[in-house]
Amino acid sequence: MTIIRTPEPAQATGAWAEGYASDLKELGYVPSHTRVMATNPQAQRAFEDLTQAIVPSIGLRLYELVTLAAAGALGSRPCLLAHGRKSRTVFDDAQLERIALDYHAAGLTELEVTAMELAERISTDAQALTEQDTRRLRDLGLTDRQIVDVVLAASARNYFSRALHALAVEPDVPPDLPDSLKEALLSDL
Repeated sequence: MTIIRTPEPAQATGAWAEGYASDLKELGYVPSHTRVMATNPQAQRAFEDLTQAIVPSIGLRLYELVTLAAAGALGSRPCLLAHGRKSRTVFDDAQLERIALDYHAAGLTELEVTAMELAERISTDAQALTEQDTRRLRDLGLTDRQIVDVVLAASARNYFSRALHALAVEPDVPPDLPDSLKEALLSDL
């Protein structure tokens, strides 16, 4: 359990209250990561601004796939569960379960699989990447901006997931996440 002291939603003021209100409106509860990250609202906003700058060029679908791959490679329960929930806006539960269990056999495009493989490599062995790794994305039709944004999406997930790990943030299971999807998302951990 994290050592960071955070107020309960009813006692929150200032930046904590703003972050809590947003999650209460969107999710119906305040996740542990929101509570901890509200300790530095400027950093949290910077992270959110970064992700909002990435999504328009690659789309929410590819962003979530890259995010899930990076979170999975890092073993980040909080990020897998949170983005498993967010991914339900672009995938039905059955396909999302297939993606979580084996994205290579989940009916994704070659580009999506390649981007997920790159996200895993960024998360586990970034220094071994070569020009060929990102060139493959260009060969599959991505622009330079989109290639940068795929790399940034995976790298941003590394930053956030590692921060959550370092701060011992407890993973929250979203109450509307089906058990079968939760099990699939966490199956490799």
